[in-house]
Amino acid sequence: MAVLEEIQEAVASITERVGPSVVGVVDGWSHGSGIVIGPNRVLTNAHNIRADEMTVTFDDGRNARATVLGVDLDGDLAVLEADTGSAPAMEWAPDSPAVGVGRPVFAVSNPGGRGLRVTFGIVSGTSRSFRGPRGRRISGSLEHTAPLLPGSSGGPVVDADGRLLGVNTNRLGEGFYLAIPAGSALRARAESLARGETPSRPRLGVALAPAEVARRMRRAVGLPEQDGLLVRGVEEGSPAAAAGLAEGDLIVAAGGREIHALEDLQNALEAASATLELRVVRGVEEHRLEARFGSAS
Repeated sequence: MAVLEEIQEAVASITERVGPSVVGVVDGWSHGSGIVIGPNRVLTNAHNIRADEMTVTFDDGRNARATVLGVDLDGDLAVLEADTGSAPAMEWAPDSPAVGVGRPVFAVSNPGGRGLRVTFGIVSGTSRSFRGPRGRRISGSLEHTAPLLPGSSGGPVVDADGRLLGVNTNRLGEGFYLAIPAGSALRARAESLARGETPSRPRLGVALAPAEVARRMRRAVGLPEQDGLLVRGVEEGSPAAAAGLAEGDLIVAAGGREIHALEDLQNALEAASATLELRVVRGVEEHRLEARFGSAS
């Protein structure tokens, strides 16, 4: 009973301490949560955003109009501007010591402004990964067991002192949830988004089939099986189109890296600067192409 009483007291304390810093985010039919990170600044998930304007609801029931300052679709983060009034900014947990498996955590949310929720769980894993709204893998995520209702994404997972440990963003199977870890890197990204500095990452501009599909399709037309990503489509005016990539090409290497899965190509793109050398197989012939990046496409 003593343990249950301690959890009950902790939930009550978290509700009182953290609740005013957690908001509901409503964008038409999309409902999520958000975190007050500074005067008139709210951090949430990019997948909660469907328009340039939305409504945020505070724990006292007050509504405020919000506008988008910056969105990072690949990183699933966005910062909104809204009148936060007297709502305090949430305190960030220090970067160290690192959050370890078994650490007690609390998930706080205000799903679409329908009222504050606080749940208890533990950290069940670290360095997990998931795919963002545009399919790019987001690594280093925090896995925990604090239950989340639909509309809780964008809300915080906090420690027993109510300090921000991560931004809840994704459900992983039954009873497990993923959060983008808080820390100096996330704070810097949030500050950049608040200044309207939406990040620009190199994109080829192609639709791809995974390696197993590529092997099956090549086998079906009598071509030798080979690892790589099959190009299913090329965006007009994209770096891929300018480089000469065509539907049916098999990307087998990029930037000197062998390509076996989508993550390999994403890693090559992350490491690229102005250009990226591609090795592709077209039918049975191998070609070397160069994609050039200006602004992201």
